[in-house]
Amino acid sequence: MGAMPLPAPAPGRELPDYLPARMVNEFVYCPRLFHYEWVDGVFRDSADTVEGRFQHQRVDKATAMPRPEDATEEIHSRSVTVSSERLRVIATIDLVEGAEGVVTPVDYKHGRPRESDTGIQLWPADRVQLAIQGLALRENGYRCDEGIVYYAATRQRVRVAFDDALMRETEDTVGRAWALAAGGDIPAPLADSPKCPGCSLVGICLPDETNSLIAAPAEGPVQLALFAEVGLSPRKPVAREVRQLVTPRHELRPLYLNTQGVRVGKSGEVLQVRDKDQLVQEVRVGEICQVNLMGNIQLTTQAIQTLCGAGVPVCFFSQGGWFYGITTGLNAKNVFVRQKQFRLADQEWFARALARKLVAGKIRNQRVMLQRNHVEPDPAMLLRLKQMAEHAERAASLEELLGIEGIAARLYFGGLPGMIKPDEVGGRQHQFSFDFAGRNRRPPRDPVNALLSLAYSLLVKDLTIACYAVGFDPYMGFYHQPRFGRPALALDLMEPFRPLVADSAVLTAINTRMVTPKDFMQAGPAVSLTPSGRKAFYRAFELRMDTLVTHPLFEYRVSYRRLLEIQVRLLARVLEGEIGEYPVFVTR
Repeated sequence: MGAMPLPAPAPGRELPDYLPARMVNEFVYCPRLFHYEWVDGVFRDSADTVEGRFQHQRVDKATAMPRPEDATEEIHSRSVTVSSERLRVIATIDLVEGAEGVVTPVDYKHGRPRESDTGIQLWPADRVQLAIQGLALRENGYRCDEGIVYYAATRQRVRVAFDDALMRETEDTVGRAWALAAGGDIPAPLADSPKCPGCSLVGICLPDETNSLIAAPAEGPVQLALFAEVGLSPRKPVAREVRQLVTPRHELRPLYLNTQGVRVGKSGEVLQVRDKDQLVQEVRVGEICQVNLMGNIQLTTQAIQTLCGAGVPVCFFSQGGWFYGITTGLNAKNVFVRQKQFRLADQEWFARALARKLVAGKIRNQRVMLQRNHVEPDPAMLLRLKQMAEHAERAASLEELLGIEGIAARLYFGGLPGMIKPDEVGGRQHQFSFDFAGRNRRPPRDPVNALLSLAYSLLVKDLTIACYAVGFDPYMGFYHQPRFGRPALALDLMEPFRPLVADSAVLTAINTRMVTPKDFMQAGPAVSLTPSGRKAFYRAFELRMDTLVTHPLFEYRVSYRRLLEIQVRLLARVLEGEIGEYPVFVTR
């Protein structure tokens, strides 16, 4: 038989030389999971994947396997790699057993076999993966009549015969997997599938959330133009309950290092923080999601390599809190979402449509903040903010939108003093007070502005990290235009969250006296926080990021930190043509 003709890849794409048998297993299990892992290069561990790797440690130690003409004695070879040039697939077989010229591949699986009325069987994905191993062994000259899967959960061996029907099914499956990879379009999520809750990529895939937002053809000209731009047809929405498949909070925590002059090294998988020769803190790399270095803090090359390998970004700030850099490993491999981002950033209609939503959402959230926290909100001001949000949704250009945003900001910050409770923040015995006369920056000239600037710096840092995690270039924005050194996309996405996260953290820090006037110092015209003041505000900010909030569309509760990642992933769904418009988060 001749080689299988590979499909021509979509323009701008190139297919790898071989398709791994393990990825065909994923294709049968869930085509969308296959696309994420093999086409986009996205992977995330779960308890099952970690335990599966541990169980494979013994069989991953390769041993020699005789050539077909020499396979007359008993064979017991581990971690054997074989390929099929005809199908362009490659497989690493956990164990090959054989005797008298006949070999049998044995695949080790973490779970348990399928039980049905007809008895114990292989799962369809496992059957196809095993059959690929059999096809590759045959093509390399071995006689192979059957395969075995060993299920570790039940310690059972389940056999399957390599008959003609199974081999034809397997070859057809390989062809369909190649076709999906060549086309480049991500398959639709599974609908209400019991497979989703146990999937390690469920927080990336967002199956129920995506299905609930899939756009209908009647969504409007902007949505239809976007679908035409990315070469897809809009799908009809299906009303479904959105299951909460993502955990409400991140299991990992950010690490802030604020003490000037300390040095961070590592021992194994543990970061060690030393002040001169004294060990002051130890932190496990597997327990943190980011490292924030505030000012003059040294990080060894070994620690940087370990953090990059673990996918933990390192964020660099000035001592005053200015965010000026990030170091991250090569973990975001999805170049295709960046291609779509750059292409659509040049489309004025798309940039305007997205910017309208972001600014309108920001103004509405500012209005909610005033309604919730102002001692006596001015009805005329609230009405004016409502009108500004409506005007933002109809803005004819980005320039007009900037003007609307500026007017709304003056109204909002004009009401900010009414959200600061003077009776709760002490008297005037200090040099500084929390009087607020208006927004100023670069440098901030009063304590409230110093807190606001630091809060915005921390928030843009977190959204920059989320952009990298999803695969975006954080420096190519849609509303904020590209400028040297400015993470424009992160600034775009943070607009609706400025009042809800940053401003709220500042108000909480002041009104609960987590930060007091004695926590500030004067440096020329600038006012900045003392080291102890910064430490206190980092705690206030992280408490806000850890606060649970109900998503208005999906009606489940997640922390703000988790919410930021969900929102960035939803923007990726828009760029990929899966949903018609970006659902800006607006609190109720």
